[in-house]
Amino acid sequence: MTALPGETPGTGGTDTPQDAVSPPDEAGAQEPTADADPASDGAGAAEVVDPASTEAAEPDAGAEAEAASTEGANEAEAASADADTEAASADAASPAPELSEAQAELAAQRELRERIEQRKAAKAAPIAAGAGLSGTAADLLAAVRAVESGEKTGSAFFASPAPAQAPRRPAPAAAQPPRTPAPQAAPAPQSASPEALDAVRAVLVEGGAPEALARPAVGALGEQAAELLRTDPWQLLAVPGVRPEQADGFARALLGADCGPDDGRRTAALVGWVLERAALQGHTALDAEAVRAALAERAVSDPDAAVLDAVEEGVALLFREGGDEEPDEVGTDADETDEGGLAPDADAPREPVRILLGLDRYALAEESLADGLARLVNTCEKAADWAEAAAAAPSPSAAELIRTTAAAGLVAHSGGEAARAEPAALIAAARGLGLRAFGAAHSEDGRRRLSAATGDPDTAVTLAGLLSGAQGPGRDEDGALALDLLVVLDAPQLDVEGAAVLVEALADGARLVLSGDPGVLGSAGAGRVFADVLAARTCPQVVSRTPDPGPIGELVSGIGIGELNQVDAPGKEVVIVPVRDAGEAVHRTVQLVADSVPRAFSIPADETQVITVGHGGAAGTRVLNEALKQRLNPGPGRFGGFDPGDRVVHVPAPGRAVPGVVRSADAEGLHLDCGGVTVVVPQERVESSVRHGWALSAHQAAGMRWPAAVVVLPGDAAQGLSRPWVYTAFGRGERHLSVVHGVDQALPHAVAQVPAQERTTRLRPLLEALPTPDAAS
Repeated sequence: MTALPGETPGTGGTDTPQDAVSPPDEAGAQEPTADADPASDGAGAAEVVDPASTEAAEPDAGAEAEAASTEGANEAEAASADADTEAASADAASPAPELSEAQAELAAQRELRERIEQRKAAKAAPIAAGAGLSGTAADLLAAVRAVESGEKTGSAFFASPAPAQAPRRPAPAAAQPPRTPAPQAAPAPQSASPEALDAVRAVLVEGGAPEALARPAVGALGEQAAELLRTDPWQLLAVPGVRPEQADGFARALLGADCGPDDGRRTAALVGWVLERAALQGHTALDAEAVRAALAERAVSDPDAAVLDAVEEGVALLFREGGDEEPDEVGTDADETDEGGLAPDADAPREPVRILLGLDRYALAEESLADGLARLVNTCEKAADWAEAAAAAPSPSAAELIRTTAAAGLVAHSGGEAARAEPAALIAAARGLGLRAFGAAHSEDGRRRLSAATGDPDTAVTLAGLLSGAQGPGRDEDGALALDLLVVLDAPQLDVEGAAVLVEALADGARLVLSGDPGVLGSAGAGRVFADVLAARTCPQVVSRTPDPGPIGELVSGIGIGELNQVDAPGKEVVIVPVRDAGEAVHRTVQLVADSVPRAFSIPADETQVITVGHGGAAGTRVLNEALKQRLNPGPGRFGGFDPGDRVVHVPAPGRAVPGVVRSADAEGLHLDCGGVTVVVPQERVESSVRHGWALSAHQAAGMRWPAAVVVLPGDAAQGLSRPWVYTAFGRGERHLSVVHGVDQALPHAVAQVPAQERTTRLRPLLEALPTPDAAS
C-alpha cells in the first residue's frame, strides 16, 4: 500500500488523531502486513520500502485499519526526506519571488534547521559516553549519575533549569514604509559525491538492503554514511521508511554473532526511532514509560538502562514535569516538628513527577517559541490609544479585539468562520493608524478570503510566502519582518517548528495575534501551539461572540459543543444521504458531485469538494478519486497518471496540501495551477507529491472552504470519527453540505463522546514558567 500526499502516518487509512499516551507501534499493532514485511534472517533488510516511490504525509492518525495501513507511514516518512532534499536543490535555481511552495517552506525553516544540524553533526564521529552533551542535556546527565552514585536522592532527579532569555532586536519604526530586500537564491544543499554513494551501495548490498537507500542514507548520515553503517548498522533507522526489523536484519548480515537485542547501538537507535514516530503523531515529547514499553516490545531486556544510555549519548533529552521543590539537605529544624518528630507537611501528598523524553529539534523549537512569545508580551508599547478605531469597529467582538491588541504584544483570538471578519477589521484599523499590519493564512484559499474581507489584497499573505519573502513586507536591516502587527489566521494549523521560525522573525515591539477555531483538527506537524497558548493563559484572550450563520453554521456550532442537532434547512443547505455500503456511498457521491449539486444549487463540480475519513478502504480518497475522474475528466493519464483538467492536491512539504488543476506537462515536469499560482513539479517528484484531489481527507481540507462540500462516511469509517474530525469536515462547505451517511449511530457517538486526542508537548509548562506580567488572569 502506498501513502497519499498528506496521508496520515501510522494508518494510511484515516486521518483522525491517535491516542497521545500510547507508544507508537505498540504491541505490533501498527506493523505492516505485506509490502514492508520484516525478514527473519541476515537478509532481513531486503524488503525496505524504496524511498524513491514514497509519498508525503500528515502527522495524526486514527484507530481504523492500523495493522493494514502503517506501510503508508513508512513510505510517507521517506517521501518527506526526498521532498526536502529535492525542493531545496530547486530552491537555488530561481530568485525569491519565483519560489515554489516547497521552496518557501524550506526557506522558512532553514534558520532553525541550521542550528539543529550543528548538534546532529557533532554526533557523526564516535564520542565518549556523554561527552557530546551540553546545556540542559549535560545537566540531566549529571543528575542521573548523581542518583546512580547515591550522592543525591531520586526525588532530586532532573530539576528544570531557568529558561534563557531570547536575544532582543530593536523594534521597527512604525512610520517607515516596508522595505523588501533584493531577491536572493536560497543555497542549495550539498549533493552526495559519487564516491560516497558507491561506498554506501556496497555496504547496503553486503547487508541485504536495497541499493535505492544509498542516496537517502547519505542525505541522513552524511558523506561518512558507509563507515557509520558498517560500524553501527542500526544507523539505518535514521533513513525515513526503514523499520526496526529491517535494521535488525541488516545488522545481523553485517555483524553476525556480534549483535544482539541489547546492543547499545541498537537500543539508542530504537529510542530515537520511537520518538520520531511519536512526532509524526503530533507529540513533541513522550512519557518515558511509553518509551520503555515500546523498547520492551522490541526485545530490549532492560528498557530503563537503554533509556539512560540514550540520554547519555545525546540521542534524546530528558525532562521533568510536576513535583514539588525538594527540602533542604540539612533537614527540618527541631522547633518545626510536631510531637512525633515529623515535619508538619511530611504526609502531605506531592504532585506526581512526570519524566518526558524528547528529540532535541523539538525541545529547541519549544524553548525558542516560549522565549519569543514572552519577548513579544513584554516589549510592546502598552499605552497605544486605539479607542477611536475600536469605536468604529463593525461589531462588538471586533471592537474588543482592537482594544485588547492595543494594550498587548500577544493576543489569542478564537471563533468560527464568521469570526474571521474580526481579525480583518483589526488589520484595517491598524492600517488606518499608520501601522504596518498584515494577516497570514495557512492556505492560498484562506489568503484570498482574508484579502476580500479587508478589501486590500496587499494585507493578506500565506505563512510560507511571508517567511520566504515571496509575499508581504520583506525584512528590515536586522533580518526581522518589516511589520508592526501580524495576525495569524488558522492558528491551530501552526506546528511548533513553524511557529518558532515565525516568532523568531518578529522584532521587539511587534504585535502578534493568533486567531483560529479551537474546535478544528490540529496541525499536521508536531505540537499544538494554539491550544497550548490558550491553556497557558499567558496573554489576553478574546472569544468571538459572532455566530456562524445559516443552517450549516448552526449544525457546526452544535457539533463544537458535542451535540449533533437536526437543523431546519428550507433551502436544502444540509442534506443527509443514507447509504447501506461503501459501493453505494461511492455511487451516490459521484452522483451528487456531477449531477445533483450543480442542478440544485448551480455550483459546478469543480467547486464541490469531497471529504472522507481516510485514504484507504472501499470509499477512501483513492477509490473516490478514481470514480470521480472517470466521470468528470476521463483520460489515459498520459502525464504520470494525470491528464489536463484533473483536480489534484500537491504536497510541497509534509503536512501541507495545496489544491490545484493540471494544465500541461513537459520536460520540466507537471504544470499545475494552484489557486492562480503556476507550480511546476519535477518529473521525479510527481509520483511522491501529487495525487488526484476531487476527494481529500479532513486534515488536507483544514483551513480551506468551498461553495459545496460532500462528506462521505462509509460504514468502515466509524473507527476514525471524532468530534474535531466531524467539526472540521462539516464546516468546509459555504453554501451546501451533503453527508453521505453510512455509519448509523457512530456519528452522534463520535460528536458526543470522542473528543480530540491529546498530544504530549512541553510548550504549556514552558509558557507558564516564563515571566509574563501582562498575562490575563
